[in-house]
Formats: sequence, structure tokens, C-alpha cells
Amino acid sequence: MPQKIALVTGANRGIGLETAKQLCLADVHTYLGVRSVEQGNKALAQLAAEGVKASILELDVTNPASHEAAYGFLNSRHGKLDILVNNAGIAAGSFPGTGPEHNAADVPMDLLRRVFETNFFALVALTKTLLPLLRKSPAGRIVNVASILGSLQMHAKPGSPIYDSKSFAYDASKTAVNAYTIHLAYELRETKIKVNSAHPGWVKTDMGGPEALMEIADGARTSVELALLGNDGPSGGFFHLGKPLPW
Repeated sequence: MPQKIALVTGANRGIGLETAKQLCLADVHTYLGVRSVEQGNKALAQLAAEGVKASILELDVTNPASHEAAYGFLNSRHGKLDILVNNAGIAAGSFPGTGPEHNAADVPMDLLRRVFETNFFALVALTKTLLPLLRKSPAGRIVNVASILGSLQMHAKPGSPIYDSKSFAYDASKTAVNAYTIHLAYELRETKIKVNSAHPGWVKTDMGGPEALMEIADGARTSVELALLGNDGPSGGFFHLGKPLPW
């Protein structure tokens, strides 16, 4: 079987880097999507020190020209893409050091637009650009890294674990990602491509902070599991460590 080709966005550190590492260890030729070559080379050196070989692909998810360049490179080099992990994202409020606190009544509009631009619009645009390459895969996999904070059902239920954890811009952007997962999975239901949303968990990253409950290695597990799904695996779902989450 030809080696699988994967692209993980936002992969120079944290969950993205760990996701790429675990895919490499599963014998997947993995590209780290990074905003700068310098960041990428540092990430490659970190992986190499652990005996892991990967590649980098300079990619600014908010720049459509960068999407086209990524498509051109992957098409000319491999002619396909087997796995796309849409991991890149930003937060605003309710996380350590990530922006001003706000609620739905007073969210700064520039903040809302900035979060949606990275977390949702860029994700949709990049996926749309790379979809022709995923269609050429014998078993394409799209993993959209969402968050339990995007769950409308859990936000609306008093007493749920996230009921009092509301940061409107981030939460709404991840709800939108989940909606995209459902719609795209439906549209691709007659193909071999599977589309799912992943909740990594509360992970000890720059975004999650030191008080988070999960280590980075465990935070990457859900994305990796969904990226490596067999032909009998689900599509159009929202998962954390193998268990479905409510929309």
C-alpha cells in the first residue's frame, strides 16, 4: 500500500505537533503546516530529537494564496492527500493569556471576526481547496478540531460541565465548525471520505494552561484516532477519546 500523506495545520507546537508526531509513528508521511519556516524547522528538530521524521509545509491558514500554494505542492509531489487535520485555531477570553474576557452581550466585533476568521472561515476555505486531493485518496479523512465548548446542548443545560464556562467568540466559532462537519459529511456520504469533529480535552498547552487535566500526548489521541479510521468507522460525528459528544 502506498504510504498515507497527511497535513496537520497549526503543527509547530502543542496538540498540533503531537498529532503530527503520532501520525508519523503510525507510518504516515506527515506535513506540519506552519506559518514560518523558522518555526517549522524548530518543530522538526524537536521531533528528530525523539527519533521522528516529518516534513514541513509553510501555510498561513488565513491566506487563500497560501492554500493554493499548499494544493500545488501536494498535488505535484504526491497527487493526493489522505488526511487533513484542521487543528489551527485561536482563543479569546476564558483561557490563560488569550484575550479580553467578554460575553455575548458585549463581545468586541473585531475580536469576534478575528476568531471566526481563523477558527471557521479559514478552516472551510482550506478544506475546500484541498478537497480535490482528498477525493483522490483511497480513504480520505478530514478531522476538524473543535471543542466541547462548541456543544450547544451542553451550554444550554444547567449543571453540565461547561454551563458556566462561556467565552462567546471561541465557543460560537467551534459550534460553527461542528455544523460544517455535519454538512460536509452529509455531502460526502457516498464517497470514501470521512469527516468528523474532535474534542481534544482540556490539555496542558499554551491555550489550556498549566491547570489543565490532560497531557499533550493524550490531547492528540482523538484527532489521530479519527485520522486513522478504518472503512467501517463513523462519519459526521463529534468525539472525544472514542466516545460521542452531544452537539
